Amino acid sequence: MTKRAGVIGHPLSHSKSPVIFNAAFEAAGIDATYEAWDTPAETLQGRIEALRGTDFLGANVTIPHKQAVIELIDGAVGDASKIGAVNTIVHSEGKLIGHNTDVAGFARALKGDAKFDAQGKRTMILGSGGAARAIALALVEAKASVIFVVGRKPKNVEGVVLTLKQITPPGTTISWAYWGDGSFRRSMMQADLIVNCTPVGVAGSETEGESPVPDDLIAPGATFFDVVYNPVETPLVRAARAQGATAVSGLGMLVYQAAESFKLWTGAEADTAAMFRAARDALGITS
Repeated sequence: MTKRAGVIGHPLSHSKSPVIFNAAFEAAGIDATYEAWDTPAETLQGRIEALRGTDFLGANVTIPHKQAVIELIDGAVGDASKIGAVNTIVHSEGKLIGHNTDVAGFARALKGDAKFDAQGKRTMILGSGGAARAIALALVEAKASVIFVVGRKPKNVEGVVLTLKQITPPGTTISWAYWGDGSFRRSMMQADLIVNCTPVGVAGSETEGESPVPDDLIAPGATFFDVVYNPVETPLVRAARAQGATAVSGLGMLVYQAAESFKLWTGAEADTAAMFRAARDALGITS
């Protein structure tokens, strides 16, 4: 029986997950297919229930459902349980179990792509969704000195901080601010690392061509990590590089978190080289 997996989110027109997972299945010789399941909130429950079919390996979960799915599955474990956000659902013996591979995926990309060691550094996260929760945990585990979470919805941002404070050890300060206020601007200029966890700048979206960070708040000595990967050079990455800052897109994080999901579903190591080749081809990257 051909097994099935896919990504659940809304919208999904920009997603390259099917391309990279199908490349991984092919490279491993696994009889499985991966699809994009565009899922508005009102159809989420039905989509999750469908995963209980015997032909499903599970699913990835992306914006805006990483927190909402927790109430619809049979449990969350590991990092997903810690942060209250699921990006991978595994169908295991009739149960749907939630995991989070964004934490490990980001940590690997931050070290490998951005060449950044967060220990003792001042960091800032833009956004308050599931990706922000995962990245905050990765920075806690990396022993950042400051983790400053910024968003447009105070209740959501405070929720991220309150969740993470429970597992934040001495030596790390985690706090939040409303987008655009004085402390946001001041902290932006003082941060060693700024991570964009918002969808601003995604190809094909209403914010295509826009950057979440004003040019006058880009410090040349900072490192910018944009979790957006399509386009591969986002407006934020382009602006940061133009100002002399270090900047990377989320392509590495996409592949590395996907490789972790692949292993959870199949028990096999993913061929990340094949996944990167497929992603670059799909994004039109020739170099």
